[in-house]
Amino acid sequence: MAFLFKRNPKTPFELIKTLNDSLLKLDYNDKKIQDDCTRYLKQLRIILHGEDDIEPQQDQIYNISQEIFQQDCLYHLIINLLKLDFDSRKDVFIIFSVLLRRNKEQQNQPPPPIVNYLLNSQPEILLILLRGPETHEIGIISGQILRECIKYETINKFILYNSLFWNFFNYVQIPIFELATDAMMTLNDLLTIHRKQVSEFLNDNYDKFVTTINNLIDSENYVTKRQSVKLLNDLNSSRANSKFINKYYDDTVNLKKTMRLLSENSKNLQLEGFHILKFFMANPKRSQKINDLLIKNKINFLIFLKNFDVESFHDPTLTDEKDFVLQEIERLPDRKE
Repeated sequence: MAFLFKRNPKTPFELIKTLNDSLLKLDYNDKKIQDDCTRYLKQLRIILHGEDDIEPQQDQIYNISQEIFQQDCLYHLIINLLKLDFDSRKDVFIIFSVLLRRNKEQQNQPPPPIVNYLLNSQPEILLILLRGPETHEIGIISGQILRECIKYETINKFILYNSLFWNFFNYVQIPIFELATDAMMTLNDLLTIHRKQVSEFLNDNYDKFVTTINNLIDSENYVTKRQSVKLLNDLNSSRANSKFINKYYDDTVNLKKTMRLLSENSKNLQLEGFHILKFFMANPKRSQKINDLLIKNKINFLIFLKNFDVESFHDPTLTDEKDFVLQEIERLPDRKE
C-alpha cells in the first residue's frame, strides 16, 4: 500500500495531520486545497475500507484509527462537510461506517472506540449531524451517518434525550421531498431500533410525543400524514410499549384523530386509521369516556365499516379483523337521545 503515499504523507500521524491542515484551509474557491482534501480522504478511505484488489490491513486500520481520534479528524471532517465536494462527502460516510462497524460482527465485543469518542470526547459531532437537514447540500449525507451512529443504543439514547431530537418532527415537513423523506427515515430508526429504550422514552415523554405526532397526522401533506401514522401504528404494535399503549388508547383525543383518518379520501389513510381503531376495540379495559365516544359515533362507525373495501388491499387477515371490529361496534349500546 506504499504507492498510496507517493508524494504524500507516509505515516498515519502525517496523513491525518496533513488532512486536518488542509481542512482548516478549505475554501470553496481554492481548487488546490479541494483537490488535496479529496486525495487525502481517498487515501484514508482506502486504508480503512480497501478498494478493488486492495484489502484493508487490521494493523493499519488500528494505527490510523488511533490518529483519527487523537487528532479529532472526524470533528474537522464534519464541521467542513459542506465545503467538501460530493465524492469526498461519500468518503466521509464510508470512514464513519467502517469505524462504527469495528467489532460489530463479533459477539460479546465492546462497542468500537468511536462510540466513546462521539459521546464523551466530541458529542458536538452528533449535534452537528442532528442539525443536518437544515442545510440542503449535506442533509442526506448527515442523515446517513447519523443512522449508522444510532445503531448503538448509547448513542440513540443520547439523541432521544437531547432537545434537538424534537426538531425532526419539523424536518419531516421540509418542502424538499428528499430531505423530508430522509429525516423521516432517521426519526423512524430512532424510535424503532432499540425497543426497550424507546419504551422508557415514550413513558417519560408521553404528552409531548403524542401531541407532536398528532400534529404531524394533521398535516396537509399526504406523505407526512401517512408516514407519521404508520410510525404511530408501529409503536402501538410493539409489546415493549405497553405502558404507552395503555395511555394512548385511554385518550379520547386519539380516538377523535382516528375517526378523522377514517373519514379521509385516501384508502391508505383509512387503512391506517382502521389499524388504530381495531386496538381501541380490542382493549378489554376500555374506559367509560372511550366507550361514551364510541357509542356517540356508533352509526358513523357502522357506515364506514360496511363500506370499507378490505379486499382491495389483498390482505386476507383484514377480512377477519374487519369482522371483529364490526361485531364489537354492533355490541355497543345505541346512543341515548
